[in-house]
Amino acid sequence: MPRFSICVSSYKDEKYLPACIDSVLAQSFTDFELIVVDDGSPDSTASILEQYAQKDRRVIPLIQDTNRGLHIGRKIAVAKSTGDYIILLDSDDELGDDCLAKFDSYLNATPCDVLHFGIDVINAGVSDNEASNFQNYINAPVDPLFNKDIFEAVFSARKGYLQDWRITQRVYAGGFFRRMFAAMTNDRLERAEDAYESFVTLANARSQYTANDIVGVRYYLGRGVNSDSSLSVSAFFKSASDFQANIDHMRTFAAAFDAIDIKKTCSEAVVKMYELLFNDWLVRVPEDQKLDAADEAAKVMGKMPVAEELMRLSRDRAYGLLQANSAPANDMALDWYEHAKKLASTDAATSPRFMSFYTAARDHINDLIYMAKRKSYENRNIRIFVSAHKPVELFDSSILQPVQVGCSLRNDRFPWAFHDDKGNNISDLNPMYCELTTQYWAWKNTSSEYVGFCHYRRYFDFSGTRHDENIYGEIMDDFIDAASQKKYSLDDENIEKFVTQYDVITTERKDIRTYVGRNATLRSQYDAADKLFVEDLDKIVSILKKQHPEYGQDADKFLSGHVGRFCNMFIMKREIFNDYCAWLFPLLEEFVSTTDMSRYSKEGVRTPGHLAERLLNIYLIHHERIGADWKMAELQCVHFRRPDRRMPFEAPYAKANGKQIIPVVFAADNNYVPMLTTTIYSALLNASEGYFYDVVVLHRDIAGDNQSIMQQFFGQFDNMSLRFCDVSEHVLRHDLSTNNPHISVETYYRFLIQEILPGYDKVLYLDSDLIIQGDISELYGVDLGNNLLAAAHDIDFLGNLNMKDGKRLAYAQKVLGMENPYDYFQAGVLVLNTAEMRKLYSIETWLDYASDDRFIYNDQDVLNAHCEGRITWLDYDWNVMINCNNRIADVFSFAPASAFDAFNDSRNHEKIIHYAGFEKPWKFSSCDRNIAYWTYARQTPFYESLMSMLAGPERTASSSPLTMHEHAISPDNPLRKFIDPIAPVGSARREMMKSAVRAVRKKK
Repeated sequence: MPRFSICVSSYKDEKYLPACIDSVLAQSFTDFELIVVDDGSPDSTASILEQYAQKDRRVIPLIQDTNRGLHIGRKIAVAKSTGDYIILLDSDDELGDDCLAKFDSYLNATPCDVLHFGIDVINAGVSDNEASNFQNYINAPVDPLFNKDIFEAVFSARKGYLQDWRITQRVYAGGFFRRMFAAMTNDRLERAEDAYESFVTLANARSQYTANDIVGVRYYLGRGVNSDSSLSVSAFFKSASDFQANIDHMRTFAAAFDAIDIKKTCSEAVVKMYELLFNDWLVRVPEDQKLDAADEAAKVMGKMPVAEELMRLSRDRAYGLLQANSAPANDMALDWYEHAKKLASTDAATSPRFMSFYTAARDHINDLIYMAKRKSYENRNIRIFVSAHKPVELFDSSILQPVQVGCSLRNDRFPWAFHDDKGNNISDLNPMYCELTTQYWAWKNTSSEYVGFCHYRRYFDFSGTRHDENIYGEIMDDFIDAASQKKYSLDDENIEKFVTQYDVITTERKDIRTYVGRNATLRSQYDAADKLFVEDLDKIVSILKKQHPEYGQDADKFLSGHVGRFCNMFIMKREIFNDYCAWLFPLLEEFVSTTDMSRYSKEGVRTPGHLAERLLNIYLIHHERIGADWKMAELQCVHFRRPDRRMPFEAPYAKANGKQIIPVVFAADNNYVPMLTTTIYSALLNASEGYFYDVVVLHRDIAGDNQSIMQQFFGQFDNMSLRFCDVSEHVLRHDLSTNNPHISVETYYRFLIQEILPGYDKVLYLDSDLIIQGDISELYGVDLGNNLLAAAHDIDFLGNLNMKDGKRLAYAQKVLGMENPYDYFQAGVLVLNTAEMRKLYSIETWLDYASDDRFIYNDQDVLNAHCEGRITWLDYDWNVMINCNNRIADVFSFAPASAFDAFNDSRNHEKIIHYAGFEKPWKFSSCDRNIAYWTYARQTPFYESLMSMLAGPERTASSSPLTMHEHAISPDNPLRKFIDPIAPVGSARREMMKSAVRAVRKKK
């Protein structure tokens, strides 16, 4: 029996095999056998082996007819071995000089199951840094290890993956090693077979010593699978498949043990293997193929492991860019980040590893985005500062630069904005100075050639096209978005082209007599403001005349006149701006220091800001009068009604506390809040606590107070989040209407889900007139496969199909184009496969179809027309419609017998009661299933509101049950667009105006 068995498995290695064999035969220690398996090589491997065997009987060739992979080749060699100790050697590596003699000496003194030795890493095609790092890790010293410590030192994260799992970097006791390999799988394993083989071997080893000073192998890093050559998508899929096959066998092996430790260590080993695989992905897969390769890997590995690795690499890359102070506007780190979220989807919170990477990656990426934006801001020679006190939408521009005002008085800071409390500032004066704190900050802390100012809701119109204005001289628009940016030329190119032609740009001069009265002056206008005092205006003029007497006639002219530039918006060349600020702020400083505003109203405290608007006019009039020879221009002002930031709907991973997320979407308006609350409450009360429910309400007008009440009420559930999404912008793009008085425009919102919630590929949609007695996690768990949605048959529609007049049948066939009209479903309860729906149609296409005025049930008809044949059917239990106006007998009973029987049976065990039709429990005390409704409704904070509806006259579904007054002015009245800006919704001024108008018009 030889002292050592050197076992080699070779496939297509004729180039390197001779050097490998020579390195063994050159050993000074001669008591060995060299067993070499030719694993079905198509080259001259077999011939080479025969030649060596003829020269040296210690060379034992084992020629295989077919290629079975490295793992099986090693099994064959080990089974053939007879040595006291066994060494596995790869055929493209070489045994270290005189290492067998050193091994023999060491093992004589210290017998053990495993001896770990050192290797000489030779760079064969990788970076020098990679080769150096690998050698340092692979040869790190390790103390003697015994029993499970051997295994955990290699595979456990708790031990810091202390040592490598290279099966070829150890000497093994012969009998022990042969038993281990005999117990291993006979399946073909490649690429990561070392991990599996070491996993089985080291889990059973009793003793291991490390002698890394003995160089046992010359390892050529860069040959074979360790090359840094590029990997195609298919090649990476092959690697991922190989890794996963080894992982599966490791898990099978670990599962056979009762010990918890080995199972935990197995999980940690798997994590490390995935890391190694995706480190290869990072280096070797071309950038434009990376995400496709990741998706292919997910097919064999599962989505979550791939999501974890993408998020890890996204975090690392973003952090590296931050450390290098490099902030590209669009980096691949963001693409990996978004793709990782999409893969993790509703399971994200169930993975602590994903969550740790996600939190760090999110923060790093946000910092990168803000860094890139700031750099683009600071490099502009034109800087127009946009003052904001709340999160708002911003145009895609590096000239229009947001500044958060009043920062010194706030706890929150917007990372996307400059802050007016940085550097030399007067941030603490913001309650008085308003946006002037931005102006002062820009004066003291910036140096661009041009500097300008506008507000988060008011911008200049650079388009050159005349747009209609309200009576106050403002263009009124809705949203800050790409469409409005294009409409008003608020892009950097057009702004720069216009601004550089002038010295001073302001809003247009407007004649206040058009809306105040023909005898109005600028002074009388100020005097008419309820919460401002004309004495303050007179005082600032007095201060002006004292400090700058040459401006006296200009002030008198302006205040006695009726034309002014408003909104305190302007753009100036730097030298003019500096002069203006040096003139303005001392005036305001003296006013503030000599005026007692301690009893002023909140609006009154803003007096310095109002005065500055007048002072700007006086400054400009003066310089026009003295012939400053400035090139001046005036632009229209655009007022955006809805500037608030429309936050992207990111899944609430952090709140989910490790639970799978189930997204549940509702659509409602402010009038339907009591019913919406009742439905959500019934759902959560009966839902499994093992899941986290992301409840999203799509709306256009749900009042802030109602949102707050709902948030507070549902705070009792720690396994849900409640979010409100204003879809007004989406709705305005399409002419949405319904042809049924009992169906509101909110029913269209379900088509918006695939766009608003891009991170979810499966969503539960529920109407707001339901009582949910079943567990919605069970409903969500329905397997959709490639179907578009899950729903229950519409028993009402099926009954109509069988009416003798044939109208509904003809409608279904000719208008809806259904092949089988009896497959029509009810759309009040849907499990949506949003991933497949996105593939089928874009949001624009869905809504265009939904606007077809031929449809009776609009969105429901659209879904039936376009989803036929791709429906997963729910039992009627999940959508049991009530007996509205005796429809069970009058309509439902006409349905096919099997359907009618199934529906009737479902009324004995309803999981969801659907109050479809005009009879509602809050309108009709005799409504079917009203007791079930009030069981939940009476526990909500809107119970009294529901009862008041029931107590009042019975209304149709199109009524507005919560409206306590008639509208003072119709929502469609043109006067609204003039009144809204000066009397915002909720303001005291608006309430006074409404009371007056109702009194005049004798309205309630």
